[in-house]
Amino acid sequence: MDLDKFEQLIKKNDLKGCYILYGPDENLIKDVVTKVENTVVDENFRELNLVKFDGMKVQFEEVMNACETLPFISDRKLVVVFRANFLGGKEDRESKKKVEEFHKYLSSLPPYTILLIYYVFSDDREKPSNHLKKLEKVANLVKVDKLKGSRLYKKVAAIFEEKERDINKVLLQFFCDKVDNNMEIIKNEVNKLLDYTEGREITKKDIIDLLPQTSSDDIFDLVDFVSQRRPEKAISILNELLFRGESVTGILFMIERQFKLLYSIKLGLEEGKNKNILVKELRLHPYVCEKLINQSRKFSLNQIRTCMKMCLDTEKALKSSQSDKKIEMEILLINTVKI
Repeated sequence: MDLDKFEQLIKKNDLKGCYILYGPDENLIKDVVTKVENTVVDENFRELNLVKFDGMKVQFEEVMNACETLPFISDRKLVVVFRANFLGGKEDRESKKKVEEFHKYLSSLPPYTILLIYYVFSDDREKPSNHLKKLEKVANLVKVDKLKGSRLYKKVAAIFEEKERDINKVLLQFFCDKVDNNMEIIKNEVNKLLDYTEGREITKKDIIDLLPQTSSDDIFDLVDFVSQRRPEKAISILNELLFRGESVTGILFMIERQFKLLYSIKLGLEEGKNKNILVKELRLHPYVCEKLINQSRKFSLNQIRTCMKMCLDTEKALKSSQSDKKIEMEILLINTVKI
């Protein structure tokens, strides 16, 4: 089940049984959990009919006892297990035991209890684990992807409205396209922008001045330096990304994705497709597509293919060898400028 379908169930107040939410953005998941709480639980009996557990510490028996306890002057109660890390990919004994216990119990969950469990992916590349797939037979899995396009614009517009500040549609989209797609970061950047522009209208320059360069912007620049045969500049950006806390595998994934996009753009252009067609086919913002078209002209198709293969080879090396991951990435960048 995707987030849209789940939110429709919330609107209809038609929630039943157990729902397991999973995805990379905890703040977005928390917003959904809050919607469920406000829909299911009467504010007057919130302390009695809403029970929350830390998934990193809780024992199965505690959750089961909370689920079995009757609601107080209400037809339903809500039990929430947050940060249920036992649903991740670790195959340790304790995680297996908890998953097995939940698997056995959930088919007999009382009809008056709604059990909401959520697990936050460690990064954007993580896939649903075998633990999650096992529980799919007895629970409703809800995939909470990062918001994109009009859904993201609508969500961010609501944040500005909540703060009782106006921002026009063009500037709103520009802000969303420049900020990292993470709800915690977005909310912090909105607050900074509102403080900075207190008492006056927000301008494009305000957004440019305040927003830090995003990781995707840095990857674009890194690949640009590869095209210019300037490995020292590309390595400098790599070091900056690592300093900001990006993982080596995350950076490699973004570089690989950039070359894949360039390949699709280059291939499309050679087939006679224009920017408007590429925007629709690749689901890109027109501004981003224009930048990629310009960047793709600095490479041949064969060069892009070779870079993609180098990324895959580096990924294998990172997984199989004990060598320094940073050095492996530096070797990749040096080799890509030689093709």
